[in-house]
Amino acid sequence: MSETDPQEPASPEPASETPSGATARDAQAPAPPQKNVVRRLYDWVLGWADTPYGVPALFILAFAESSFFPIPPDLLLIALALAAPTRAFNFALWCTVGSVLGGMFGYLIGFSMWELFEPLLIRSESRRADFNYVCEQFNSRGELWVFIGAFTPIPYKVLTVASGVTKLRFATFLLASVVGRAGRFFLVSLVIRLTGNKAKELIDRYFNLFTILFVALLIGGFALIRVLRH
Repeated sequence: MSETDPQEPASPEPASETPSGATARDAQAPAPPQKNVVRRLYDWVLGWADTPYGVPALFILAFAESSFFPIPPDLLLIALALAAPTRAFNFALWCTVGSVLGGMFGYLIGFSMWELFEPLLIRSESRRADFNYVCEQFNSRGELWVFIGAFTPIPYKVLTVASGVTKLRFATFLLASVVGRAGRFFLVSLVIRLTGNKAKELIDRYFNLFTILFVALLIGGFALIRVLRH
């Protein structure tokens, strides 16, 4: 007499998979929103805070921005200070040193290498007119202009080069640069040191708004030069 095997309950069918191994439900899930370029840069920079490369990158960026590079070091300074608030003043010091040394290089460009660098730094007649106006103002109040450029969104690099072109007294230039740059970067670090995570939460929540505001201030610096020229 033959025996039959007991019938086993049917096992559930495995979920269909995509070639990458994800389930069909996952495949149909909407992709996360793409971050804009500035936000990705911010996140990438923020990851440097606990690496050996954060401070050197801050120093190099601050140096370059003071003489020829268009991106200000504030973004990296803020990112590093947010990730390590107790080191905020240390970051501000390195940023100040790098920026002042970069300003000295900008002064050297204007003082002895302007004929070589002028075609690279000034590529339009409107910018040439703006730069000539700045140079004219250095005859009476050059140290004030350097301080304003070092502390505000007015492009500091323009004023470092103009200082060299007009042969502004170097000691005066250096003092105005140190006071302005240190005041700006240490103020940023002080705000972050006092607010800590609250500052990070505000930047995370209103990052796009802060980006627009910063760009507007930067453009406003150039616009102010033109308004004063006329």
